Amino acid sequence: MLLTLLLSFLLASDSPGQSKPDLKTPYEKGNGNQTATYAEAIEWYERLDAAYEEVKMMPMGMTDAGRPLHLVVVSTDKDFDPASLHQKDKRILLIQNGIHPGEPEGIDATMLLVRDYLQDKKRRRQLDDVVLAIIPVYNIGGALNRNSHTRTNQNGPESYGFRGNARNLDLNRDFIKTDSRNARTFHEIFREWDPDVFMDNHTSNGADYQHVMTLIATQHNKLNPTLASYLSGKMVPALYAGMKKDKFPMVPYMNHAGDTPDDGIIGFMESPRYATGYTALYNTLGFVPETHMLKPFGQRVQATYKLMENMIETVHRDAKEIGALRARAKEQTLQQKTFPLNWQLDTTQVSQIPFLGYAARYKPSEVSGLDRLYYDRAAPYSKMINYYDTFVPTVTVEKPVAYVIPQAWGEVIDRLKTDKVQLRQLQKDTILTLDSYYITDYKTGQRPYEGHYLHAEVQVETRRMPRQFLAGDYVVYLNQPANRFVVEVLEPQAVDSYFNWNFFDSILMQKEYFSSYVFEDLAASILRQNPQLRQQLEARKKQDPDFAQNARAQLDFVYRNSPHYEPTHNLYPVGRLMQEVKLPL
Repeated sequence: MLLTLLLSFLLASDSPGQSKPDLKTPYEKGNGNQTATYAEAIEWYERLDAAYEEVKMMPMGMTDAGRPLHLVVVSTDKDFDPASLHQKDKRILLIQNGIHPGEPEGIDATMLLVRDYLQDKKRRRQLDDVVLAIIPVYNIGGALNRNSHTRTNQNGPESYGFRGNARNLDLNRDFIKTDSRNARTFHEIFREWDPDVFMDNHTSNGADYQHVMTLIATQHNKLNPTLASYLSGKMVPALYAGMKKDKFPMVPYMNHAGDTPDDGIIGFMESPRYATGYTALYNTLGFVPETHMLKPFGQRVQATYKLMENMIETVHRDAKEIGALRARAKEQTLQQKTFPLNWQLDTTQVSQIPFLGYAARYKPSEVSGLDRLYYDRAAPYSKMINYYDTFVPTVTVEKPVAYVIPQAWGEVIDRLKTDKVQLRQLQKDTILTLDSYYITDYKTGQRPYEGHYLHAEVQVETRRMPRQFLAGDYVVYLNQPANRFVVEVLEPQAVDSYFNWNFFDSILMQKEYFSSYVFEDLAASILRQNPQLRQQLEARKKQDPDFAQNARAQLDFVYRNSPHYEPTHNLYPVGRLMQEVKLPL
């Protein structure tokens, strides 16, 4: 009898939900207004790893702070191989915290959530087909730069990290340009694990309102149509319904159409510099939860917890459907012929959404004496407001068979390799006739932005021309899972192209010039031999009085239309191969 009781006790201790090690989090041990430090978070996950065979914490690569970026995987069948998990038709949910460590509720909420799911039989069963992959703290340098003042408008916690990383980069602007070691490590994680769903937990700035949680979902117009239909028609409504049931009614992220939410809000078109803009390039359903900065920290932690709980429930419920839709979307991306590069809001398309706000009023400022905006919490309201969430492409491009990239552009090649883009190299010098772009116009920001002077409004002229490529130059065929990523970074007109992020700027500077007094006689000879060019010059002088009075400008006009002008000035180095040809690979 004693042996039977002892055996029963041992079996019960080993069963899920029975063994509950002491895993109280730093948030729980505090006063409700404290968040875990980086060291506390990592130490807590180490204890979680030691307590559960279903948990594995792995250092994945270095960050700019000189500390490794950790990935914590929760897999109830104790399989931690992403390829194997996908073969088993598991859904992978990647949760990222602390990209902005001053917005830390995701750090604390995720610790609570993981522990509770492992210790609760009912919720634990949802993890049988949903694997959690967690980045406990992404911006380690920012987390170590702890203070109590830089989130000026935020209601707690008592202390927190800083937005900039160890290089003072905003990592939520670094996903495409990949200047930081953090981003390079993230790309390796993301491409290896290929998550079905991605969540990047944040806190909002902006207006005051009653909602604790707002949400950015991947902008549906730029998502693969198969996934967009599911996202907008089923997944997002399920999350909204679940959060309403949990007494945290949500609203889309407060991107105002005017000064206040009363004027309506605009869907957030996240370009690939942002987390969910990047993940959408690989047909991952992406979400950025944004809790409201003015709500108490405890409410923000609880709302983040509940949204992640609803996300797991939804992914568990639709696990097979999400897997099938992603597989179809990936195949469609392989076959896709044209790609949009830029978007604009369609203001004719508008819907109405429920909103819980506060009346916006004005009163004299004690600082300036002028009128200032404030939100009157004594005047809450519930009403429908306009929601603009339809974007249309303004620039599209036909997919080439392949891009050809001279090996000289090492920064570009390194970034493609980081993203596991399939590259091949020419084995001998080769002349290829292909489409090439000349950059005819662009605008450049006058102030630095995340370490760059960003280009925009790029205009190109396409010329089909023979070009010399060298042994070792790279060929990127557009027949791979990274198709959309490759187009977004190598097409100069794409909003976050490598051209716009300055990786090709040396082509924009002319290297050879002329001395006016020497070129005068040669220019006259060129015009005598080319009457059509003379006519163009005279027409330009009539149209532009300043040009007519500028002798150097007129000589430059002749120079640029002569064989003496260098053909590589403004020539975008990446060629577009538009038809299959046999290459020496």
